[in-house]
Amino acid sequence: MPSPVVPQHCPSQRELDDLELLSVGALSPIRAFNEPDSPVTLTLPPEVLEQAARAGAVELVDPEGLPLARVAVGDGPWTVEPLTHAQYGPFRSFYLSPADVRAQYAGRAFVPVTDALTDVQLREVRDLGPAVLLALVGRGTPSLSPVALLRATLTAADHLDAEVVAVPLASHGDADVDHALGVQVVANYAGIDRVHGLQDAGELPLEIAEIVAADRPAPEEQGLVLFFTGLSGSGKSTLARALMDRVLEQGERTVTSLDGDVVRRNLSAGLTFSKQDRETNILRIGWVAAEISRHGGLAVCSPIAPFDATRQQVRAMVEEAGGAFFLVHVATPLEECERRDRKGLYAKARAGEIPEFTGISSPYEEPDDADVRVDTTGRSIEDALDDVLDALASAGFLDLTDEDADPDEVSRLVASAPRTSTSEDEGDPTVVEVRAERASKPPAEERPALQVLFVCTANICRSPYMEITARTASADQPGVQFRSAGTHGFRDHPMDGVMAEALGRRGLESDEFTSRPLSAALIEQADLILTAEMSHRSFILDDHPGEFRKVFTLGQFAEAVANFDLAGHELVLAVGDRRGTAEPRFDVHDPYGRGPEAAEACATQIDDLLRVVVPALTGSDRITA
Repeated sequence: MPSPVVPQHCPSQRELDDLELLSVGALSPIRAFNEPDSPVTLTLPPEVLEQAARAGAVELVDPEGLPLARVAVGDGPWTVEPLTHAQYGPFRSFYLSPADVRAQYAGRAFVPVTDALTDVQLREVRDLGPAVLLALVGRGTPSLSPVALLRATLTAADHLDAEVVAVPLASHGDADVDHALGVQVVANYAGIDRVHGLQDAGELPLEIAEIVAADRPAPEEQGLVLFFTGLSGSGKSTLARALMDRVLEQGERTVTSLDGDVVRRNLSAGLTFSKQDRETNILRIGWVAAEISRHGGLAVCSPIAPFDATRQQVRAMVEEAGGAFFLVHVATPLEECERRDRKGLYAKARAGEIPEFTGISSPYEEPDDADVRVDTTGRSIEDALDDVLDALASAGFLDLTDEDADPDEVSRLVASAPRTSTSEDEGDPTVVEVRAERASKPPAEERPALQVLFVCTANICRSPYMEITARTASADQPGVQFRSAGTHGFRDHPMDGVMAEALGRRGLESDEFTSRPLSAALIEQADLILTAEMSHRSFILDDHPGEFRKVFTLGQFAEAVANFDLAGHELVLAVGDRRGTAEPRFDVHDPYGRGPEAAEACATQIDDLLRVVVPALTGSDRITA
């Protein structure tokens, strides 16, 4: 008797992860989806479920059509018959079954890993002896992307007696469920061997930090999708074009337009204007935009996109690709859109000549998650665009705001400003603008002291060295005050002994120093934040994106100040307006636990940078430390 036709279903990535856990026996003895109290479920589209119920089974395939498993569909749990495991994906050879892992690595300590290992954690694992690093990959579980987590874990393993195994563990959006599932999965890999949970402390070694930095770019370096949504005639396409022009005029980023009409000609030819085809067209736009963001590009899209579910799908595609999704709701009212309608589309829709017309015979679901809302009624394009530019700048993605002063006001201020420059900067518009700004500031003695905050990880090595050295160097300059903190800082710890010795060799004491963790209050109080590494800068801007004008790595700021004949608050403002890019070559790497030579090299690097930064901030000629 021939077997029934088995419908095929291409599962989501989370379902694929769950399926792989089942097919390799990670959840043994669970062998079914949808068991009572089981966190592992399989959700089928209604049309597939209907076919599966008739056939009695459904076949799960990977995105390339390779059969992975056959699931018997009926009353009660859906039993799974594994056919093979997924045959695609980076680092595939590291995906081993629990049985294989127990057989190959019996007697080792098992360490679950969801983020890049720090120097403290490396020492912790080294003390365990032979170990297995279980990299828990799967959508929503690791802090890094799965590929970056595996790269970082393999790099860490090179310095340990450790093997690496990839475990496809997806998040199910429920903390309790995810914890229970994770404990069970790890236990099945470890068997009778010890499972060790890592403490959350330390700083990233250089090699690992570079992997993390590439996976977590700063907002201004991240791929970006600017998605304009609104009714026909709202002004979204015009705003999108104006924004593109501003990006191109700035010249710092490339930009790709995914205009609705152009996409329909080149990507969606043959689609109708039915609801299903219109949504397909938007998803195609979203997929292309996500791929552009994956490679650090900037994509501008301006479809009507009336349905929230479709917009959320596009957002998910972009975020999965590692890009940022910035939603602009052009919220011009329907009445105004109809008034502007030169093509008569709204009139035809009201007459029933155009079916499923958004706003008339088809709904528009206003987004409640827009990053900025713009009503163009009675406004110029430049005025409305300013709302978008301000929101982009506040989020830290793009600084396209025009802050130039009125030319007549600049001329007046320049004429009254004291002349302190040489003839070499005559006619330089940047210098003219800066002179005008300085002329409008109150005298220095009336300004509050500039608050500078140095930041590293634990606030026991690099940032205290920066704070103590800078304070000593500026002792006779009351206009600047220096403090320090750590992104994962200890509270009230002394300075690291080895780094304190390096400080002592320079005639400075650390006896009165105690560490502090970084806080929102410290970030708000600081006029300038100088971090040891790019990772610390990203850590701050992830939670405080609006502070991007005052957060730099120490090396980045040292390179920038050479371009300005300014000091104090004026210097910080000028560098913030014309900041360069933070790069790994500027980083001051962590010497903790690496001995006196590493501490001395770190101290020397900081000395060299502070010899530039401190005199620039204080307006003095030299550093005395």
